[in-house]
Amino acid sequence: MMAPSRMETKPVIFILKTLLLLYSFIFWVTGVVLLSVGLWWKFMLGPYMLLISSGPSNAPYALAGTGAAIVLFGLFGCFATCRGRPWMLKLYAVFLSLVFVIELVAGISGFIFRHEIKGTFLTSYSEAVMWYNGYDERSMAVDSVQRTLHCCGVQNFTSWFSSVYFPASGIPASCCVTYVECSKADLKNVTLAAHKVYRQGCYELVVSFIENNMAVIAGVTFGIAFSQVVGTSLACCLAHFISTNQYEMV
Repeated sequence: MMAPSRMETKPVIFILKTLLLLYSFIFWVTGVVLLSVGLWWKFMLGPYMLLISSGPSNAPYALAGTGAAIVLFGLFGCFATCRGRPWMLKLYAVFLSLVFVIELVAGISGFIFRHEIKGTFLTSYSEAVMWYNGYDERSMAVDSVQRTLHCCGVQNFTSWFSSVYFPASGIPASCCVTYVECSKADLKNVTLAAHKVYRQGCYELVVSFIENNMAVIAGVTFGIAFSQVVGTSLACCLAHFISTNQYEMV
């Protein structure tokens, strides 16, 4: 006959296993999202990164790598929970702790160095405008930013006057409010162009976006990071109960 303590503990272990399985599934989904965002960032936003940094960025690789690791850890967590092996659960807790530290450091670093990011963007975007030619990757990224954000130049459309592109071709057509009303001659004429292109600079819009959303981004990052504490606690508690009561699911 099963001892009373064993009978009392079994429902607790069942509840802990259910919660840890649910957590591991959510953890796995988070990994899939991060992996997808990392790949999307690499293949779709690659040119835009040239406007934010002076060289290739490792951020997409770090994001995709973290996502892939979380996917594997999430699957391992489900397996460890179903098997009910204390050593597997403890190893899963170590994995979660490592992910927690990585995400916490990444979140704090991004928040602390946000002003440096804005300064780097100003320098890189100014250089992209200065050496714009209309066909290389950085130039196409500039065009895309101007069309998408409805902006023109760095501080405003006058930023183009000092570019190597302006003397021969004027302001790029991506600055035009309405394409049908923008002719090549208009874009070369400083007076006429002022009434045909967007007046607001792109740098101001991007910086405003960073400042307005940094708190939200930091909150989400820290929230995801501290959720690992919940998973670590569940895994450790379950391992403790199983070890103490010599319980193992067959």
